[in-house]
Amino acid sequence: MHISIILKYEDKIRLIMKNNNNKIINSWCMYDWANSAFATTVMAAVLPIFFRRVGMASVSAVHQGFATAMWGYTSAVTMLIVAVLSLILGPSADLFPRKKKFLGFFLITGVISTFLLGITGQGQWLIISLLFILGSTGFSGSEIFYDSILPHIADKSTLNKVSTRGYAAGYIGGGILLLINVLMIAKMPMQSVGQDNTLVPVLAMRLSFVSVAVWWALFSIPLFKNVPEPDIVNFARTDKNLIENSISQLKQTFKEIKQYKQIFRFLIAFWIYNDGIGTVIKMATAFGDEIGIKTIDLVGALLLTQAVAAPFTILFGKIADRIGTKKSILITLAVYSGISISAFFMHTAVHFYALAFTVGIVQGGAQALSRSFFGSIIPREKSSEFFTFYHISGKFAGVAGPAIFGLVSQITGSGRAGILSLVLFFTAGAFVLSCVKEPEKTVLTAEK
Repeated sequence: MHISIILKYEDKIRLIMKNNNNKIINSWCMYDWANSAFATTVMAAVLPIFFRRVGMASVSAVHQGFATAMWGYTSAVTMLIVAVLSLILGPSADLFPRKKKFLGFFLITGVISTFLLGITGQGQWLIISLLFILGSTGFSGSEIFYDSILPHIADKSTLNKVSTRGYAAGYIGGGILLLINVLMIAKMPMQSVGQDNTLVPVLAMRLSFVSVAVWWALFSIPLFKNVPEPDIVNFARTDKNLIENSISQLKQTFKEIKQYKQIFRFLIAFWIYNDGIGTVIKMATAFGDEIGIKTIDLVGALLLTQAVAAPFTILFGKIADRIGTKKSILITLAVYSGISISAFFMHTAVHFYALAFTVGIVQGGAQALSRSFFGSIIPREKSSEFFTFYHISGKFAGVAGPAIFGLVSQITGSGRAGILSLVLFFTAGAFVLSCVKEPEKTVLTAEK
């Protein structure tokens, strides 16, 4: 049995925009502030080092390339599992009006898994991998529903502004907690691990994982309290189970997206270049650790990235309003190609800091503008459906980067060739993106 309730959608959007919209937008942005702690402290800065030096303590000192490769494989498997689970659960958000409920489910999964990382120890690389997979599932799954709310609180003229504000809030929030964790790592006692008795700030790293869990949960409250559950145009009840509903919906979404040639073309470009960006985020500190850069410098450089990224994310939003979103994204991809080439020749902490600074210039802009670009060319009433496909397909595509990085690192015995291989992702993605028309020319227009 199917029941369709047609809502006065545009009237509700205008009402939300008129009444207390700043509070709603600020509360929405606070979730970026909250969950970015996982992206910075866990995913990018601390866990890759903890995994190599503590989880694989008996291996990393002897087989540096292999330890780095294992982290690459862990990241690839994580992306695959996240994609599969998102495939099962994600599309259901448009079948029932419960975006925030799904967001909350993934939030709880991520928070608990991250907290449990704080009690792992030497040689437990498999448990660390499993908890990281669950935490990443919570992080990525919640983002599907978080992003799908964006077109419901911002109109086309403010999408870039709101999207970049969210990313900027994330860099600031994630950066503040990372600074606290850097101070812990610098001040707390070191512990000998592995056969070579390498000194590692094990306790500080564990406490940093716990701090992320608390931060993530605490600062998510404003979104659940102040952001209204978006309405949907078609409210359908069906006898199909959740998995059947989700897969059926995703197939239907794919058929619909294929009718919008510019949307589909953009997705192909996004799959390619975002895989490269994601691999940089996941593998940078593991690579730096492999070539002998100290833990405090690795984490400190990531803190520099956060500090630089916040203002430059806002700046790229303004640049996009002047020269166009597509051109702005292409600029970031050109810079990323230069970063990958430069990293191949990196040897010192100074080099790592310089590259971290450069990444900070473009990272937020590339991601925020990709989100707003996509949000501006999709039908607003299908935001959750299309954003779900955007995230799920991106997750499946995102398996390739870490896997290739790991494979190349294992074959060559070094992460240098792996980091250089990412140039292909940025150049190929830029080429496909250059063939996409600007959003104004494609909004809600199906080209068959």
